[in-house]
Amino acid sequence: MFKEIRNKYIRYLSIFIFSILIFFCALQLNFLWLFGYSPSYEDIKAPAQRVGSELYTADGKLIGRYFKENRTPVNFTEISPSVINALIATEDARFYQHMGIDFRSLISSGIATASGEKRGGSTITQQLAKNLYRTRYNKAQGVFKHVPVVRTLVSKLKEWMTAVKLESNYSKKDIITMYLNTVSFGNNAYGIKTAARVYFDKQAMELDIPESALLVGMLKGTTTYNPLRNPQRALERRNIALSQMNKYNYITAAALETYKNTPIKLKEGHVDDSSSGESYLRSAVAKYLEKWCTDNGYDLYEDGLKIYTTIDSKLQKHAEEAVNAQMKTLQKRFYNVWGKEDPWYDSEKNKVDYPDRAMKNLPIYTMLVKKFKNEPDSVAAYFNKKKKMRVFTWSGDRDTVFSTLDSIAYYGKILNTGMMSLDPFEGKIKVWVGGIDHKFFKYDHVNQSKRQAGSTFKPFAYLAALESGMSPCDTFTDKPVKIAYEEKGKTEYWEPKNASYSNTYQEMSLRLAMARSVNTITAQVTEKVGWDNVVKWAHECGIESKLQSVPSVSLGPNDVSVFEMVRAYGTFLNNGIKIDPILVEKITDLDGKVIEEFNAKKKRVLTEEISWLMLYMLRGGMEEPGGTSQALWEWDLWKKNNQIGGKTGTSSDYVDAWYMGITKDLVTGVWVGCDERTAHFKTGETGEASRTALPIFAKFMEKVYQDPTSGYTYGPFPKATVKINIKYNCPTPRYVPDTVATDTMQVDSLDMGETIQDDIQLLGQPTEVQSAEEKKQTEPKPAKPATMVPLTRKEERELKREQRKLEKEKNSGEETI
Repeated sequence: MFKEIRNKYIRYLSIFIFSILIFFCALQLNFLWLFGYSPSYEDIKAPAQRVGSELYTADGKLIGRYFKENRTPVNFTEISPSVINALIATEDARFYQHMGIDFRSLISSGIATASGEKRGGSTITQQLAKNLYRTRYNKAQGVFKHVPVVRTLVSKLKEWMTAVKLESNYSKKDIITMYLNTVSFGNNAYGIKTAARVYFDKQAMELDIPESALLVGMLKGTTTYNPLRNPQRALERRNIALSQMNKYNYITAAALETYKNTPIKLKEGHVDDSSSGESYLRSAVAKYLEKWCTDNGYDLYEDGLKIYTTIDSKLQKHAEEAVNAQMKTLQKRFYNVWGKEDPWYDSEKNKVDYPDRAMKNLPIYTMLVKKFKNEPDSVAAYFNKKKKMRVFTWSGDRDTVFSTLDSIAYYGKILNTGMMSLDPFEGKIKVWVGGIDHKFFKYDHVNQSKRQAGSTFKPFAYLAALESGMSPCDTFTDKPVKIAYEEKGKTEYWEPKNASYSNTYQEMSLRLAMARSVNTITAQVTEKVGWDNVVKWAHECGIESKLQSVPSVSLGPNDVSVFEMVRAYGTFLNNGIKIDPILVEKITDLDGKVIEEFNAKKKRVLTEEISWLMLYMLRGGMEEPGGTSQALWEWDLWKKNNQIGGKTGTSSDYVDAWYMGITKDLVTGVWVGCDERTAHFKTGETGEASRTALPIFAKFMEKVYQDPTSGYTYGPFPKATVKINIKYNCPTPRYVPDTVATDTMQVDSLDMGETIQDDIQLLGQPTEVQSAEEKKQTEPKPAKPATMVPLTRKEERELKREQRKLEKEKNSGEETI
């Protein structure tokens, strides 16, 4: 083809030009993977700025961000003109004259370099190409990255090509805006808006000339000229930028002298209080959206998403305050109970060396054992070596000197909690408290942690009873029980006990038995309906964890999460419709365009009649004499005929304490305990659920009701929307003792059972469904005669409040820490 060109000079020039064209085509196409990635036309049209995503509550409050590079983009009109002027004067004086490549500057810098003065010739557009498309990152380089000189040449040429493409597609304003939004200013501040906030606690538009010059001057070296680390160098570099502004007539000589003598005045600020802070909610949302991001091709940390959660900021605040107040008290109580004694004992009351066990489970322990074979003293010395560290306390983070073993022992005594509130009608999670402090305790106690549910699992046994045709008025006798079952081909027997290790021999309705949480009756109900059916209905309502189908299943030996329990209880309030809770409502892009909206999946699993009856059963905890929820009388929760249903649960040895609370609007679950299961309270007086988990729910709901802006009000449960054919109205008579005694709420115990008050006069007599003869046979003789006088609801409340007041005064020695 070139032979037809007779003039050899023209022929050689043509060959050279053609070769250049072929080379650039190969460069653009990454021929044989020699050159690496070059931005395509689509990439230029839709530049990716790696903008972090923002996390909002349902009511629009920013509560967190996800980012690899902490940036928030701004428009050109939101940037101070002094920043633009300083940047052009310092980095690219001919910015408005060139088309991405400034050949005059290239020649000038080449001459300067040859004479020993190192000076760059890159334009702002070229720097943008490098920052925006990472043309010099290993992943953007091909085979030639292994050839030093060629590698640099290829990278430079790709930047030239990309710069020309940018100039042909964007205005100068767009280019300079994109540059200032992508460049790093050190201290994990990317973009001018973030830098202005981090260094001066200002908006980008509010920056004055010296501040603008300082930030632009940093671009030559964000570490070398960082005003926080190297204030003197930063000052010198700022003054150079000011001199450049004077040179190109952006400021006068007089102004230059004034600004040069102006000291650097930093005011450290933050983009947002929670912009870089970890939280349980932030982590939970990241996990919640993990599959969605993968399926839809989004990067949570770089794609600038705006994520609107279902969380109500007011309710979340009230929940966190309730948790903090109660957990401080509980931790102080826990320390007082054990004193200098270690709290780690197994179910057989044998002391456990928890620090030693935890130490041996650490990966470094195995490494040290291999390194110091047959030298146990060397291994022990490592774990006993004292060092400075910061630890969690309820008085704030504290610097101390601990060994590794000291730290293990310290944290092994810390109580933790998990709390979640759900609107089961729409499936929206309103509150998520994963623990006491995410910085020190990463494990989320709402959906990651699973613990023994204790007596909060009992409602599923009574649900199975209702589904089998029983009614809340059906009766069972509180008596010793011996249940036979087959295990590995051998007949075994299970004999559940009540917490008091005694039986009242009373006949009780199902509602009264569930309200008092009587183990022996729950066991009889489970035997009658079949423990497989208890498991079945628990799964139907929303428990997804694997449940062992054993005779004791109704007493809660299986591990479940707070999330599952709240979902399952939500089925009762939601007219029998199980709903899969959602944590995110919608996701938008940077411009507010909706990308995805989320709706909860629903499935009917119970009839409206059965679900209403379950709410009626759960109300028994407050309405039946001796109900385990009656500690709630202590709080301001009982206005305008308000109704609350709930269930306490305490596992063996007071290891796990639960409270599941239901109002007309919300279902709330609370768990309290130590992450180390061998650490626990000693007695029901200090460790039962009504004294640990229940107060968190009570304090939370009290705050919600007292906040007129919360949108939640007192009131009764909705009336049944269908005819209730099953008999349920069989109230238990109440008896007034001849002396005022303090009512006690004993523990819901997995192996000991629920307490029935020893003084039967206080809790009431057998239910009305008993015959006179049966009453005569089963009614124990009271130690003192009591007069049967039906109490009005108001009188009962006053009596309970007085009893609680006496008990509160008795326990007033407990102080918060």
